[in-house]
Amino acid sequence: MILIFFGPPGAGKGTQAGLLANYLNIPHLSTGEIFRNKILKNDNLSIKLKKIMDKGQLVSDDITNEVLADRLDNKDCLGGFILDGYPRTIDQALFLSSILDSHKLSINKIIDIKVDDKIIIKRIKTRFDIENRKDDNEQVIKVRIAKYISETKPVSDLYKTQKPSKYEVISGNQEIEKIYADIIKILNKWRFITLFEISWLDFGVNYHVFNWSFFYIYLFLSF
Repeated sequence: MILIFFGPPGAGKGTQAGLLANYLNIPHLSTGEIFRNKILKNDNLSIKLKKIMDKGQLVSDDITNEVLADRLDNKDCLGGFILDGYPRTIDQALFLSSILDSHKLSINKIIDIKVDDKIIIKRIKTRFDIENRKDDNEQVIKVRIAKYISETKPVSDLYKTQKPSKYEVISGNQEIEKIYADIIKILNKWRFITLFEISWLDFGVNYHVFNWSFFYIYLFLSF
């Protein structure tokens, strides 16, 4: 299973991606963690990345794409993975599409967590207070939200247009447990529909008897 998470800062996408990674037993790939792990290695790409990060410069799409492609080559990604923080730009989305196409893979679900700005500000300010970070304030948070809207929201909108059946919106205004339950419900429905389609094809064109058990299971998952 291949999942992509979208959501503004403070939406909790990292938390949900982590919970799902444990549940599905597939890796949770966040760009920050991928970068940190990559610079620990001693190869040309890691040296290039370390120089950029040491200078505090923004990692370009080309480098980000290269690092991601390198990470996806790991064996633990063979059974699927969850992307958190990638793709952030249209160029990254196009690159991801080409990588998946080359491996004859496709995205199964895109989860977009929507949260009210007021709740985002409250959550992040609480986090800052816990971490005793006095340098961050409400204005900084608003800048981060605006940056997400200008840079990354166009990417989620692209997926919404191109893959409407795979694009799901979740309310992030809820508690962590409720958000997680909503996502699990979506994935269970997707699994059911996929199983039904495979079962239907297995019976071939002469299959005329509808299996009511599938119907009742679908109704159960819908509530």
